[in-house]
Amino acid sequence: MDNQKIDVTLSAENVQAVFQAIDAIYLALDFLVGLTPEQRREMAKAGRKSQAFIDTALEVAAKHPNLMPGCLDVAAASRDVQLVETLQPIAIALSQLSSLVEDTQRIANSEAYAAARLAYQSIKTNGKGMGLDAVIEDLKRQFRRSARRPASTAQVQAS
Repeated sequence: MDNQKIDVTLSAENVQAVFQAIDAIYLALDFLVGLTPEQRREMAKAGRKSQAFIDTALEVAAKHPNLMPGCLDVAAASRDVQLVETLQPIAIALSQLSSLVEDTQRIANSEAYAAARLAYQSIKTNGKGMGLDAVIEDLKRQFRRSARRPASTAQVQAS
């Protein structure tokens, strides 16, 4: 295990501090809204290329309110633009943090799995006759492959 990258114990106090910080973020952003996958698909999407369109259209709308339909709230739309701009660096920071947490978790899990495989090999090699047969058999299940038919055979039989 010479290439171990993570060797950390996260204290209960640190975990509590992280959750308190997350709670503070939720409180500060208490207006956040979740969407279902269907709502995401159905929603009009505006990317970076659309930003100039949005800015120009809303600027013209603000200068010429007499041309706008009564249902268009230009001030609210401008606040939406400002919210998107304000949330962008927050979203980037949270995304970076999430990525770091996931990568650290992935490394720790990989290291634990490598250690477990090494332990299994040692138990399998050195544990015979020591009353570990049931444990060895249980651990061996991880590496059993299920018997699968080739796809072409399965397709021919299904026809």
